[in-house]
Amino acid sequence: MGSSGSSNKPKLGFLAGAIQLQVPIINSREDIDRQLKVITDTVKSMKSGYPGLELIIFPEYSLQGLNTKKWTTEEFICDIPGKESDAMADACKEAGVYGVFSIMERNPDPNKNPYNTAIIIDPNGEIILKYRKVFPWNPIEPWAPGNEGIPVCDGPGGSKLAVCICHDGMFPELAREAAYKGCNVYIRISGYSTIVNEQWKLTNAANAWHNLMYSISVNLAGYDNTFYYFGEGQVCNYDGTTLVQGDRNPNEIITAEIFPVLADNARKSWGLENNIYNLGARGYVAEPGGEKTTHFTYINDLANGTYKLPWDDEIEIKDGTIYGYPKEGGRF
Repeated sequence: MGSSGSSNKPKLGFLAGAIQLQVPIINSREDIDRQLKVITDTVKSMKSGYPGLELIIFPEYSLQGLNTKKWTTEEFICDIPGKESDAMADACKEAGVYGVFSIMERNPDPNKNPYNTAIIIDPNGEIILKYRKVFPWNPIEPWAPGNEGIPVCDGPGGSKLAVCICHDGMFPELAREAAYKGCNVYIRISGYSTIVNEQWKLTNAANAWHNLMYSISVNLAGYDNTFYYFGEGQVCNYDGTTLVQGDRNPNEIITAEIFPVLADNARKSWGLENNIYNLGARGYVAEPGGEKTTHFTYINDLANGTYKLPWDDEIEIKDGTIYGYPKEGGRF
């Protein structure tokens, strides 16, 4: 099902590595440039130390940090492609690995806020997936909500990769969407502080189990003079069990052997607990082929743009004013 870590490539599947990067303190463009070198050097050193690595994963905010006073200023925002993604691509090509990176991306619409974006780069140095965070962490984050869905791409060892970012992992709907599109290795990159440490571990396991796929998750670690970030990289098996669990150490590296063929086999051969199939084939023992229609009100309401909770009018916080953002939202 997987190992507690290794340094060499398995005969089947692939070896993944995730680093609980020390949270960077970023106050200027020069700080971003220095941090970019830290990231690209880390790609090369991880590959050197773990020769079998085929996938290297960095947490959210690894490049631009969490300086909320400058988050959306021009000097802090990057383009994709741009010099930052080009440097990451060069590092992946030199090391011969897939890499997952976090970049706060300029919005093509100058009147709208930037995106919180993740990219996957292949060993040829090509960007093969770009994902924009669907659920920015309200009411703290000012990022525009992602508008390109949940893309899936081919990865090493027969994997189909998808990425979610931090708070996205709290929504089972996103993990299910990724799985529905074929993902068998779900990557979660985060910059969470300690307030949701236990929920992080619970949802990583649940996302894997509900969808019969591996999940690989990694968080920033350390202190940035405001918050403490808990690290705790985690790899979960497709049955929801935790294969690897990191500690709270900054720059700790976790590795795990991943066997996508086993997740694929479970999806195709399991009868009991094949819930991702059963969702669209209810009661197939009683009704050949199963019931295909849905009676879930929230799904229909989401599709129709009419989603509203019974207590919607009583919700007290619906904007970012408690963090100093304008009530009307928009670019600032």
